[in-house]
Amino acid sequence: MEVIKGLVFVALGSVLGGMARFWLSGVVARRIGETFPWGTLTVNVSGAFAIGVFGALAATGHGVFATPGPWLFAVTGFLGCYTTVSSFALQTLALARDGESLRAISNVMFSLVFCLMAVALGFAATRVLA
Repeated sequence: MEVIKGLVFVALGSVLGGMARFWLSGVVARRIGETFPWGTLTVNVSGAFAIGVFGALAATGHGVFATPGPWLFAVTGFLGCYTTVSSFALQTLALARDGESLRAISNVMFSLVFCLMAVALGFAATRVLA
């Protein structure tokens, strides 16, 4: 029964995470343009920040995110579907294949640096505020 409950938490979180990714990446792309994958970068950086917050909350060993249900819903489901390595990889490959090597390399570097900074900031901010 616990496995079924876990699957339901993941499924519900995934539905909402996928919808949020679709919406936010679309808003960013329409406002800034699509010559660089700013929408995917925005989604991945904001998701990295959120997982830093949830990770810090879970690391305390108590609280809502230290229990399986909320973790499965928020991190495995929502953030697992919200953030997207596959879109990042495809967009980077498309830039490289189109002869936009500098943009492809920039996408890799921005994604790596900004996502690592965001997860660290989310973790640190939560530790300071909690």
